[in-house]
Amino acid sequence: MAEIDFENITKRYGEGPPAVDGLSLHINDGEFMVLVGPSGCGKTTALRMLAGLEEITSGTLKIGGAVVNNTLPKDRDVAMVFQNYALYPHMTVANNIGFALKVRGDSKDEIKRKVAEAAAILRLEDYLERKPKALSGGQRQRVAMGRAIVRSPQAFLMDEPLSNLDAKLRVEMRLEIARIQRLLNVATVYVTHDQVEAMTMGDRVAVMRDGQLQQVDTPQNLYDRPANEFVAGFMGSPPMNLVTCELRAGSDRIEVLVGEQTLEFPLGYVDSHDLPASGARVVMGVRPEDVIITDASAPNTLKTRVERCEALGSEILVHLSHGDAAPASASDDLLQRAFARRSTLIAKLGPRTTVRAGDVLSVQISPEHAHFFDAESGATLRKVSS
Repeated sequence: MAEIDFENITKRYGEGPPAVDGLSLHINDGEFMVLVGPSGCGKTTALRMLAGLEEITSGTLKIGGAVVNNTLPKDRDVAMVFQNYALYPHMTVANNIGFALKVRGDSKDEIKRKVAEAAAILRLEDYLERKPKALSGGQRQRVAMGRAIVRSPQAFLMDEPLSNLDAKLRVEMRLEIARIQRLLNVATVYVTHDQVEAMTMGDRVAVMRDGQLQQVDTPQNLYDRPANEFVAGFMGSPPMNLVTCELRAGSDRIEVLVGEQTLEFPLGYVDSHDLPASGARVVMGVRPEDVIITDASAPNTLKTRVERCEALGSEILVHLSHGDAAPASASDDLLQRAFARRSTLIAKLGPRTTVRAGDVLSVQISPEHAHFFDAESGATLRKVSS
């Protein structure tokens, strides 16, 4: 078991922009670290460099304090679990799990003992004589994990191992993988594009975008204190509502103009959140569960119209138009962010709430639940506590 350190790691393919750009990340011994982000963000490339399957362009990679930049994959003492299981179809479960030990030259008795131990951990004791074609998707994934476990590596590397499973089985396997990782207490680096997997499985989560690390923290801190607009919009299901607005300072309050409507926050809110001067455009963010349906006479309300409702059984997601569309821009990046700053708000309501398309509702946005981001850079506007 060992700590893992990415120290300013960069990976380039040809003359284009780097696939991974200056990644610095420390993973503690026994920690479950999730790398998450959209397709093409560099998370799988980072994992493959850690496994030794991709060469490092620059920077230093350490496992257990030893530099492994030029160490062959077989000598890194890490075990990788792939998305497609990579099982030998002609071998039994027992032989699949023990194959690496056989290649390594372990004795038959040692292989049998380690396979039995892994099978007990993975709850595969009754399937050891079956072949992969006789197993379900979840069972095949556990066999793939068994091949990693028997090697007793310094670290487990997992590349979207649940992406081939159906929704119900993904939930079951999330719990199973987390249970096994806690039991073995081995540093684990888990790659996924699914932020729900990241939130529910990781001790810490590293959010990546365009090859760069955006933020690394516990799942709850990422949700409550996002470092920038991208993290705010990516983490959470449904995502944070992002609205372009304008600030105006009054004598005893700060006005937040959302289209032609106005919210009023205490004047001290400006200092505590490091907001720009009056007249500046910023992006306000609010989580769906913090969009509260209320009476029009309540403070800090917006008049909205129900566009559609999504009944999910345990909750209802209500899409509310407020008439605030972000201005268009020639910049692709700004266009993407403008699209994310929807002219609708999503409110998360209880399952017995009675609303329908066309209803006009007042929703309350409380100051304590609002986030603000710079309209150009996307950086959070919040002073760091000393």
